[in-house]
Order: sequence, then C-alpha cells, then structure tokens
Amino acid sequence: MVSRVIPVDPFDLVIIGGTGDLARRKILPALYRRFCAGQMPDGARVIGAARSDMDDAAWRDFVGAALDEFAGAAGCDDRGRFLSMLSYVTLDALGARGWDKLAEMLDSSRVRAFYFSVGPRLFGPLAERLQRHGLADEGARIVVEKPFGHDLGSARALNVALAQHFDENQIYRIDHYLGKETVQNLMAIRFGNMLFEPLWNSQYVDHIQITVAETVGVNGRGEYYERAGAMRDMVQNHMMQLLCLIAMEPPAKFEPDAVRDEKLKVIRALDPVEETDVVRGQYLADGAQPGFKEHVENAESTTESFIALKARISNWRWAGTPFYLRTGKRLRARTTEIAVVFKDTPHSIFGPEAGQHRNILTIRLQPNEGIDLGVTIKEPGPGGMRLIDVPLDMTFAQALGPEAEGVPDAYERLIMDVIRGNQTLFMRGDEVEAAWAWTDPIIARWEEAGQVPLTYDTGSSGPEEALALMHRDGRRWREIRA
Repeated sequence: MVSRVIPVDPFDLVIIGGTGDLARRKILPALYRRFCAGQMPDGARVIGAARSDMDDAAWRDFVGAALDEFAGAAGCDDRGRFLSMLSYVTLDALGARGWDKLAEMLDSSRVRAFYFSVGPRLFGPLAERLQRHGLADEGARIVVEKPFGHDLGSARALNVALAQHFDENQIYRIDHYLGKETVQNLMAIRFGNMLFEPLWNSQYVDHIQITVAETVGVNGRGEYYERAGAMRDMVQNHMMQLLCLIAMEPPAKFEPDAVRDEKLKVIRALDPVEETDVVRGQYLADGAQPGFKEHVENAESTTESFIALKARISNWRWAGTPFYLRTGKRLRARTTEIAVVFKDTPHSIFGPEAGQHRNILTIRLQPNEGIDLGVTIKEPGPGGMRLIDVPLDMTFAQALGPEAEGVPDAYERLIMDVIRGNQTLFMRGDEVEAAWAWTDPIIARWEEAGQVPLTYDTGSSGPEEALALMHRDGRRWREIRA
C-alpha cells in the first residue's frame, strides 16, 4: 500500500464558515475522502456553523452538492453514513446568536477542533467567544487559514489576540503547500538518503530555483489580490516554506518544534533583498481575456501579479549559493517545481566538444508530482564521446501505479494532523513574524518609491527583466512547462 490508513479517535470538528467557498471546495471533500478511506471513526461529528439560516437537512444537501462537484473520483457506497455525521448551527461570529447551542452540542471528553474558514479579521473575535463560552480548554484546537496578517504589525497583533485565549500548541496555522506529498518528500529525500546530504551545500550546489507558475488570472479574487499582490499572497508564505524545507539543517528529531526551529533559523539567516534583485510584473489583456488592471477594477493599480527575486542565506551551509524565486499569474503553464542545480565538474576530461552538463535534482509539486535527477551519459552510437543529459525519473503516478491515486491530498492530511495533535506541518507564530520581517522592507521600498510593475504578455514567462535577473549572474531560468 502507498499509504497506511491510521484511524483517529472520535472528534468534533466545527467548520466556522461552513457554507463558504473554502469549506465547499476543500474542507468537506477532504473529510469525505478520509471517511471513504476508513480513517474517520463512527463517533466523529462535523458541525457546520455560519450566519445562514439552515437546519441539519439543508446543510447536508449543501454538502452533498459540494461533494458532487468537488470530491472528484473519490467516493464510496456509504455517503449516507457520512452525511449522518453532519450537523449545523446558525452562528453569529460577532454576536451572541448560536454560541450556547454550539456549546451544548460539543463533547468535552473528546478532541474538539474549530476550523476558522473565515476572513482573518474574525480570528480574534472567534477565539474570544470560544473562551467566553467555555470552549477554549486544553482539549480544543483552532485552525486558521492564511493570510496571517497583512504585514509584521498585523501578524503580531493577530498572534497576540489568539494567544490571549489559546496556547501556541493549540493553534494550527495551515498552509496547504506543506500538506502536499512531494513537499514532505523534500525532508525524506534530504534526511533519509545519504546520497544527497553530503552534497547539500554551497560547495556543490550552484543555485536553487523555486517556481510557482499559474495559467489563471486573479479574476474572482480581484479585490483580495489588489490588497495582497504576489509578494504577500505567495512569497511570504508558500514559497518561504519551500525555501525553508530546502535550506534547513537536519532537525534532531522529526517532531513539530524541532522542525520549526530549523525553519525559523533559515528565515532569520536571509539577507535583505537588494533593490536590483527583485522584478515585479502585471499581466496584460489578451484579446477577449482582461488584464490584471481589469480584473482588480483599478486602472491605476500598482499591485504585482508576478515576482522574481534573488535571495541569499548567510550561514555556513549556503553562503554564496543564490536562491531564485519566481511566481506569477497568467504564465505559460501551470507548474510548481524546485530545481537544485549542482555545480559543474571541476575538470572535463572530454574536451569542449562534449559541451557543458550539470546534474539537476527537480522536485515537481504540480501538476505531475514526482522527482527526477538529471545525469550525464554518453549518447548512444559511434563517432566519439558525445554527452547528453537524461533524467532518472520517479513520477509518482508511474512509479507507484494505481495506488498513487490513494495518496491523500493536502487538506486531507492536514485536517487529520489537527485531530491527531501533530503540528509538524503547521507554522508557528514566531515563524510567521520572521517571514513578515523579511518581506516588509521589500514592499515598503516599492510603496515609498511609487514603483509601477512591469508588464508581461499572457502565456509568457513573465517580464523580460526577470530573465536578465538570472542572465547577469551567468545563469538562466528553467523553462516553464507543465
């Protein structure tokens, strides 16, 4: 089996914002898939809570429609039993309505998790009301989605607000990237194989590229994206986490605080980013497809939909090895990958006609999860020593066969980790604040200068200036392709 299903103890999971888009698209289908896999015990209960006036039957109809649309091929013959686990309470996050009823529904003898599937402005008030109604005891856990603040000041205020009612070990800051199978394989590759760890440093690694490219625009999220931009939406959290997992030192144990301590050290070792080491961009309209400014409904928008930057880590392992980060909307293909580009051999015995060849370890997070290592071999045939690069490929769907389809998605894994009380794949408060402390000066410099993003065509690799960011270092971006 690819994954061993370990049932969890009976629990109550309250989804505050249970009629919202996140619940409909991600949380509820993830729970259903875990139920079908046999991981949810019979005594488990999922309680939807929102302002909408519904009864249990109406919410079950809502959930059933969500499963039809978003659960994909997953399913089982016992959907009725899953739906019987669902209850609903009408709840006012900022008022008194529904809280007493919710408290009466919950069982203090079991794990109680409260998923804040709402905007961050409600996180503090919700935590306060949970405590006021006796629901914030040691058996309770809260799950909060990004964004964790808009800058360092707001992130600190949010952490303080949550800490007034819950201990740090009860707060689960969820970043779905950390739940991806391939992201966790980063740690397995690094710390489970003697092959790589001796080479995982500036002596052997020339540079590292992290690319998160999307073909979609920000339509439907224009209001949020105009406030956030690619730096806040992607670099400060998702890409920062990937950077940390690639660059961190081996923790003493695979335990939550040991892992997060090492990630925090990476963030604190990041040098300030030079002004010339960042490129921002906005996608243009393309025929019938609106551009970024049309999507955010602001003809004067100075918010970026694309970022490319060079980061440096000042520690013994990585001094001198640059990390190039790139993310954007409306790019050539949808792909997320990390490429560890090793240095050239110190001396080529094959002469200049053999060309230059490098080993590249590529970790693909989407769309085709897998890992490949580029190695140099002789090209078959007579006529001299001609060298070519070929991949040693482990595409999960090919290497693991049909069983790969049973690998849980990110939300499935992370929600079950909340129930188990395992915080390894969740961010700690000081980690979030350190990431903002590195990001804020970059954003402040743009705002003070009134900097306008460069433009780029839909279906391209971003602004031409992003290519120059690499070219001046004698390097080049990997091609964006699915």
